[in-house]
Amino acid sequence: MIRDELLRLRASAQAEAATLARDLAELFSASRGSNADDEHDPEGATIGFERAQLTALLAAARERIAEVDDALRRVDAATYGVCEGCGQPIAGERLAVRPFARRCVACG
Repeated sequence: MIRDELLRLRASAQAEAATLARDLAELFSASRGSNADDEHDPEGATIGFERAQLTALLAAARERIAEVDDALRRVDAATYGVCEGCGQPIAGERLAVRPFARRCVACG
C-alpha cells in the first residue's frame, strides 16, 4: 500500500519536473533569440525572476523525487516508518502528511 502511494508521488514529481524542465528550456530558448538586456530592459527583471523561479521549482521537484526514492529503499529494507534519529516508529499521522519522512517529529 505505502509502495503504491510512494510510486504515485514519484510519478507526479517526475511529471512536474518534466514540465518545469520544458518550460525552463523554452524560456532560455526564447531569451536567447532576443537581444533583451536583463539589467536594463524593463522586462528583464521579470524574465530573470521567472528563470530563477522555474529553476528553484525544478530543483524542488528533483529533490522530491530523491526523497521518494530514498523512502522506497527504506520500504525495501523494512526500515520505512522508523525514525533515523531515535529508532522509534514515526507516527502514522506524520507519514500520512510526509510519506517520505525520515525522522519523527521529536527528532525533526
